[in-house]
Amino acid sequence: MSSLLDIIELIKLNVVVYHNARVCGNWVIQEHSDYKTCFHMATQGCCELEVPGHGRWHLAEGDLVIFPRELPHTIKPSVSMTGEQEHLLIADAQDRPGTSMLCGEVQFLHQGYQSLLDALPEVLVIQRDDSTPWLCSLLNLLTMESLVSRTPTNVIINRQCELLFAYALRHFIHQDEIKEGILALFSHQQIARVIEAIHRAPEKNWQLSEMAVLAGMSRTRFAQTFKKISHWTPMQYLTWWRMQLAWSLLYAGDSVAVVAESVGYQSEAAFSRVFSKSFGESAGAVRRSGIRG
Repeated sequence: MSSLLDIIELIKLNVVVYHNARVCGNWVIQEHSDYKTCFHMATQGCCELEVPGHGRWHLAEGDLVIFPRELPHTIKPSVSMTGEQEHLLIADAQDRPGTSMLCGEVQFLHQGYQSLLDALPEVLVIQRDDSTPWLCSLLNLLTMESLVSRTPTNVIINRQCELLFAYALRHFIHQDEIKEGILALFSHQQIARVIEAIHRAPEKNWQLSEMAVLAGMSRTRFAQTFKKISHWTPMQYLTWWRMQLAWSLLYAGDSVAVVAESVGYQSEAAFSRVFSKSFGESAGAVRRSGIRG
């Protein structure tokens, strides 16, 4: 699964927690569709999630819901509550009946995140149980930090939530829930070997026949299986990965010539054409924007 970690590192995700409070009274949280990547977790207590057109879920304490591209949804208490809705600092409201809700937005520096999100379902719900020990551990850390924090969020909570999102992606792939898209390639035992090799040596002059040998498949079967799973040809994936890596290196300040060679292009002009086609902006523009910060 190191290939997934490569992508997670490359897209440079950042989490901004926009709600971390004890919600009391007759409360309801209603969100509209703005296509941001976001998540919710009841860190203490439970709640009900309704997503029109997709279903309803009971979220027990520690269950996690992720919207790769936010849809309209409503969250409300599991039991009838009375009184005015209040959002209280968790550290000060432990004696108040209610639910502690953690909500955050996942942001990405790198444009490669679009392909990652395309491979996920519209609503991703992960339950806290024996199959998700990482969820139990992170819930404990988030709860402990919230109980001592004098603000709804801080840099520690944001960083913990970045781990939450990364672990959720890996768990979803391990559960073999993703049947198609680029993430499904990582869970295919034979093709995953090829993906890892490409990630380790993007500058290599890869040939389809060599990829097939690595996968232990015939050339035709490898190409057909790869396309069926990802809707991309192996060479399209190779180009995609090279361009994602190139974007990151350029943004870090490497020269166009050096980056072109490091991702397998002997011609700077040829590299620049492919890069511009992939991102809609020139390699030089990305480099300058990274230098400016």
